Amino acid sequence: MMELGQKTSLSALEGMGFRVGQALGERLPRELPAFREELDALKFLCKDLWAALFQKQMDSLRTNHQGTYVLQDNSFPLLVRMASGVQYVDEAPKFLAFPCGLLRGALSTLGIRSLVTASVTTLPACKFQVVIQKS
Repeated sequence: MMELGQKTSLSALEGMGFRVGQALGERLPRELPAFREELDALKFLCKDLWAALFQKQMDSLRTNHQGTYVLQDNSFPLLVRMASGVQYVDEAPKFLAFPCGLLRGALSTLGIRSLVTASVTTLPACKFQVVIQKS
């Protein structure tokens, strides 16, 4: 079970990621036309935002067409060095609080409220689940 201090630290990291994501969400899409649909905004995150941050695009984007999206990165740069041992799978989610905030912050700037969570089953791959919150 996660300690209160660790939970607070992860929340702080997610908050920092959110603020960075907001700033990137304001700057990066300037040259692009306004996004008409949620899916266009998610494609922007997977291609342009991810490439700007990690020099690579997300590997896949899936949706249930009901406001839930799964973004998968098969070799997430922040997890690559941990991929040498199975023992690190439990530690990996700590490294995903900041990128979850990044995605949520960028979407917020684009006018989309969301809840973003991440999971790791095999290193260095990870999945980000984005649930769009309707007003």
